[in-house]
Amino acid sequence: MAQAGYDRNEAAGNGASPEPAERDLVALGILVASIFLFIGTGSTVLTGIVRSWITGVGSPDLLLGNALILNIALLILGWRRYAEMQGELAARREAEDTATRLARTDALTGCLNRRSLDEAIAGMVESAGRDGDELAILMVDLDKFKRSNDLLGHKAGDAVLIETAQRLSALLPPRALVARLGGDEFICAAVFPPCSEAAIERLAMAVNGSLAQPIKVGALRAEVTASIGVAVGSRSAVHSAAQVAQDLLHRADLAMYQAKRRGRNRFAWFVASMERELRQRSELEQSIREGLPRGEFVPYYEKQVDLETGEITGFEMLARWISPQHGVVGPDLFIPVAEEIGLIGELSEALIARALEDARDWDPRLTLSVNISPLQLRDPWFAQRLLKLLVTARFPPARLEVEVTETCLHENIGVVRSLITSLKNQGIRISLDDFGTGYSSLAQLRTLPFDRIKIDRSFVSSLGQNADSASIVEAISSLGRGMSLPITAEGIETPEVLAALRGFGQFKGQGYLYGKPASAADVRRELAEQGLLSKVNEDAAPPQLPDARRA
Repeated sequence: MAQAGYDRNEAAGNGASPEPAERDLVALGILVASIFLFIGTGSTVLTGIVRSWITGVGSPDLLLGNALILNIALLILGWRRYAEMQGELAARREAEDTATRLARTDALTGCLNRRSLDEAIAGMVESAGRDGDELAILMVDLDKFKRSNDLLGHKAGDAVLIETAQRLSALLPPRALVARLGGDEFICAAVFPPCSEAAIERLAMAVNGSLAQPIKVGALRAEVTASIGVAVGSRSAVHSAAQVAQDLLHRADLAMYQAKRRGRNRFAWFVASMERELRQRSELEQSIREGLPRGEFVPYYEKQVDLETGEITGFEMLARWISPQHGVVGPDLFIPVAEEIGLIGELSEALIARALEDARDWDPRLTLSVNISPLQLRDPWFAQRLLKLLVTARFPPARLEVEVTETCLHENIGVVRSLITSLKNQGIRISLDDFGTGYSSLAQLRTLPFDRIKIDRSFVSSLGQNADSASIVEAISSLGRGMSLPITAEGIETPEVLAALRGFGQFKGQGYLYGKPASAADVRRELAEQGLLSKVNEDAAPPQLPDARRA
């Protein structure tokens, strides 16, 4: 603003044209002066002309006549200039109004944007407070919008956002607004009478139902759902309307993330405990970010055993976090967080690299199984990076088995097929993990080049207690024999389960019956005792890795 003021003064000092408002005043002054001059001279000149014409005596004053003609010209010029200036002023005001509207609204959807949202919500808080009402905030985030946008294209993505805004607007009651925060996030705000929780829930469910309906974009069809966070509040005697608005938006945002964690395509109310959970989550994220470069994440190993002979055939790598604050942390806690904050690729590859170095010292007959995240399956360069890890560790690809969960097959079957084929071409074996928990079809099993099926532990651990589990295990066993796919059973924890499994055929198995997952140092000691270390490395000192018992 200071620079703009400086430019105007400099321009005026250099003889430039005055501002439009100043030109307005000049034109108006000329017009007013011309009118007064016309009144002063016109009456005298016109009277003389009329008298001369009627009586034929005398002649009009030529000088005054010329002055009158000049005055009329000035009058016409002044009026014309004034009219032009009024048109310019109207156009300028229209341009300013358009600029203001564009600055306050989202160009794509026509909704309010983030810049104007705070003021609008504060105004609604103030208005609702005067009437004794409450303001409900719905934070709406589209589930898997990025995936749909990537698959169908940005034009289809824009159409989804526009249709979403229209559907939200159609559902909202009077005294409501819709704003787009950017990306795939929207805010709905509506005024309700006190104690209207049931009505607000009906609105949230209606939003979920409406946004779950497919959106047609030409010949394409986009399918998205929404996670919704709900918060309700009213004007406070202690806090300003602007502060209440900020608190409501923050609470709705927390509730929205809770809805996502509960499975998406649903809504969640804000509760006070979410603040504490958010703090803990933030601390957990920070600890993961700091612990990764410090090497706090280490591979642990679970035995895989031939059920017929009892011999060790390999190990499955399982991630553990040796945290200075939290102790030994299992993957169920930190893997989902690492996926959400975008560190799962770096974390997984660091663990695989350490596991390859550990397994290189084992007997060459022993295999290493590793799990990969569904997010890594979407990475077209993952196969190349895995091959680089194998080359760096000098680890034979034939000893590595990559486990793909059954649910991954529905993310993007084309990408999954390409990745599996690429890994297979390098000599790496592929197993289908958690079989029976997803929806893979026989056609997928037939067309995708899997080397092994792993039965989910939920079916195995309940053998002898649940007849359905026995039927499922028997069916999977028959399927494996029919397709010449060897089978591994997870979750063997008791001798009774082991005996039941042996009745279904030949399996590899793993579970707590054979020991809990152990650190690299413990595995190395056990293998040394059984003579299962590589002859080249059996006399080497064991690597110094963090141990759960020392943490």
